[in-house]
Amino acid sequence: MPQPPPPTLPPGARAAAAWSAVVLLVGGAAALVITVGVVLHAAVVPVLLALLVTALLEPVHRLLRRLGLPAGIAAGLTSAVLVAVAGGAVWVLVTVLSGASGEITDALGQAAERIGGDGPIASAVHGAADGLRDLGKSAAGAVAKGVLSGLGLAAQLLAGAVLTLALAFFMLRDRGRAVAAVRALAPAGHGDLAVRMALRAYRAMGGFMRGTTVIAAIDATLIAVGLLLLDVPNAMALGALVFIGAYLPYVGAFLTGAVAVLVAFADGGVGKALAALAVVLGVQLLEGSVLQPVVQGHAVAMHPALVMLAITAGAAVGGLLGTLLSVPLAAAASGVFAELRDRTRPVRSPRGTTPAGPQRPAAPPR
Repeated sequence: MPQPPPPTLPPGARAAAAWSAVVLLVGGAAALVITVGVVLHAAVVPVLLALLVTALLEPVHRLLRRLGLPAGIAAGLTSAVLVAVAGGAVWVLVTVLSGASGEITDALGQAAERIGGDGPIASAVHGAADGLRDLGKSAAGAVAKGVLSGLGLAAQLLAGAVLTLALAFFMLRDRGRAVAAVRALAPAGHGDLAVRMALRAYRAMGGFMRGTTVIAAIDATLIAVGLLLLDVPNAMALGALVFIGAYLPYVGAFLTGAVAVLVAFADGGVGKALAALAVVLGVQLLEGSVLQPVVQGHAVAMHPALVMLAITAGAAVGGLLGTLLSVPLAAAASGVFAELRDRTRPVRSPRGTTPAGPQRPAAPPR
């Protein structure tokens, strides 16, 4: 019987070719999904925002269901909680920032003058001051601008918010149907795996959103109290900036902390700036060593380099909104890869031997 001809490529080259094909396929699929998302952003963005807020408020809905409320009523009450909390938070942030942005901008300008010259540091501080001034003006004049010249944009934002709220309601109410739909749409024999990956991604997003919100509130409160004790002007507004910046891991903490230190420097010189820097660094050390392990735990276990790359890619694709959505989406993708890794990880017998075949996962929750 004739023997098959030997392979023309060595094993290493064949493995490299196989992995290259996998990378090209995955990269092409990801590029297609991103392109479609950018083209259909008016529909995709509300879906993504609804997923994030649904994952954030899932414990509230679960608690209401345990109290015996029907799925529809529980989803409606959870949506009402979302409107109250989100509306109140936006109102507080806009009020605080619009009232203090001018003073913070002037303080940054004074800090740049104290640093002196036209060097890169002073130019960067002037740029930050201009950006904050624009933020305050836009926040303070959003309503008037919408009435006078941007009524179409205001209507789009309102329609997007209503669509996001409606989608969040249906996602909370019909969670069981969504699980059944994922199982039905998956290829034959892979329904349970698809459900487990979807649930893992959903839980990763929920862990990121809940953990980041709690950590942001604690960081903003501690830094605002520290700046108040140091008699730094506009300490509450600086705390609001810290809260917003917390949703951009690492990058947001650095930028908002730098603004707080520069405002302290403009008000009281090097001594007060060093004290403000100690407050900011102390809070960040508390966050990294205590808050993140306790609050977030292993729900979002991503390397800082991956977070930086996700933020950069999100900013390149979707600007500010892409920057805000990049990390929770990266957390979801990390959850999917973690589920695949756990599925293919071999099971070790009590004697230490490794049987062939992947680990058989338990049935997914319904």
